[in-house]
Amino acid sequence: DLLSSYWVDDSECISSFGLVDYRFNNYSQSLILTMSSDSVIAYFSMEIGVQSDIATYSGGLGVLAGDTIRSAADLGISMVGVSLLSRKGYFHQTLDFSGWQTEEPDSWQVEKYCTKLNHRISLPIESRTVQLQCWKYIVEGINGEEVPIYFLDSELAENAEYDRSLTDYLYGGDDYYRLCQEIILGIGGILMLRKLGYTDIHRYHMNEGHAGLLVLELLKEEAARQGAELISDKHTEEVRKKCVFTTHTPVPVGHDQYSLGLFEQLVHEFYLYKDCKDVFCFENKLNLTYLALTHSRYINGVAKKHKEVSKQLLGNYQIDSITNGVHVGTWTSDSFSNLYDKQIDGWRADSLSLRYALNIPFGDIWNSHQAAKKNLLDYVQNTMGVSMSLDIMTIGFARRTTQYKHADLVLTDLDRLIDISDSVGKFQIIYSGKAHPHDYRGKELIQHIHRAKEQLKDKIIIVYLPNYNMKLGKLLTSGTDVWLNTPQPPMEASGTSGMKAALNGVPSFSILDGWWLEGCIEGVTGWSIGERKHLDQQFDQKVYAEFLYQKLQEVILPTYYSNHEGFISIMRNAIAINGSFFNSERMLNQYISKAYF
Repeated sequence: DLLSSYWVDDSECISSFGLVDYRFNNYSQSLILTMSSDSVIAYFSMEIGVQSDIATYSGGLGVLAGDTIRSAADLGISMVGVSLLSRKGYFHQTLDFSGWQTEEPDSWQVEKYCTKLNHRISLPIESRTVQLQCWKYIVEGINGEEVPIYFLDSELAENAEYDRSLTDYLYGGDDYYRLCQEIILGIGGILMLRKLGYTDIHRYHMNEGHAGLLVLELLKEEAARQGAELISDKHTEEVRKKCVFTTHTPVPVGHDQYSLGLFEQLVHEFYLYKDCKDVFCFENKLNLTYLALTHSRYINGVAKKHKEVSKQLLGNYQIDSITNGVHVGTWTSDSFSNLYDKQIDGWRADSLSLRYALNIPFGDIWNSHQAAKKNLLDYVQNTMGVSMSLDIMTIGFARRTTQYKHADLVLTDLDRLIDISDSVGKFQIIYSGKAHPHDYRGKELIQHIHRAKEQLKDKIIIVYLPNYNMKLGKLLTSGTDVWLNTPQPPMEASGTSGMKAALNGVPSFSILDGWWLEGCIEGVTGWSIGERKHLDQQFDQKVYAEFLYQKLQEVILPTYYSNHEGFISIMRNAIAINGSFFNSERMLNQYISKAYF
């Protein structure tokens, strides 16, 4: 009823009232809510992946943040990003002949990509004052709209040597270092936004709990506004109206916690909060996830299953779900971008229009895929000196290397793999991924893959590509034939690499967890490892390995080699069904309608 009185024609209606413009998009035939210029969403994330060479991300969380901001720019959303500069990145991965990982700084040229601003703030930490500056990076949308990201930086001559290093490494150091970083991100981020002139922010979106300390600065502001000396419940209620929290991890170890003594030691104005410790402490510890939960008007997990897991893990909170998505313009390969330009008008502006991929001829899809595959195999040849055939089915596996993701599931029984290769059809496997520097078992997992690679080298070619980053991720998700994912349910919150693969017509072969519970239509968009009825059973690697081998032997390889059109049909469905939905345009529109308003 509200829209009908403003209807202009079939292509566009525009109505301005309060904070929102409602704009009818002719391509997607959907309502896009666009904030007016004075309504700003402040998006806080410890990591944001804006491009491959800017080492301000470690993996999925940062890449998701970058995709969110890119879609905000595409849609003309008034958003501002806040993160840490991470001058020395996460780490540069080196693998020795045995596959053992060592780490080195992953430094990058800040001045080449970012503009240093003159704005400075002073941030009390412990008994000293840390000076912070910021660097501005602009994300430009498809229509020229811009979203700024402000990267906080402590590398200033006025600071002590230790304090100058506080924004050097992403997720580096001990608890003291990490909490200092989170003080800089949360409290320092709010102070910097105020210094930059952002005084009327509509929502503060915390992408994971690392930014939770922004709540304390908002509480302090609210108390000052009301002329109070200490924080009270009424201040908490006012702050809660402004905050949004997205949790990404379904495991307790992923939620940052610190001793109350360390918190009191580092936060200069602890006395403001001491009488209401229950709003940020859980089991007598500073718990940043708890702080975000108790001060957010809207809380969400990143897939439907993750919502249910989060409710069990985090307690009695109203938790919704918004399934993650990926930015179509960023993750679609050149060959498929060219194909879509010819076949699907306006696909970059309207991700839903990828459903029209169902009209693209099989031959065009296959040729575009082969071009992307050749780019990947050329990269393997040039960097690893390994020759892989364009005619052999290639399986891709790339993500953070940690135990619960079971990168070695396919390698459980090497004799069985050889038998499948000899009797049904040849295949080759490309791996990539970093283990956290302190994850010893993750590093051992990489070594295990290298040992299997040597054992199979005369039968099945396996390569492990070092230094997984955005550039390599795009090559892999577009250039392999089948995308493998083998997490231990229910520990995969969402996952996004399979979504990137779908944009490029690469079907997933995955255990049913995270997004794949929503994206898998068996034999239509890809294949499952195991069935839904197995999800409530205790994870057994040998059992799931048998599920994998059986499906590979009886369905996937025969389809690839003997039913060429059937395989391409699944590729096309992956684009039209999964690519058109599991994207950051749809995701951000859900945040706008559910979380921001």
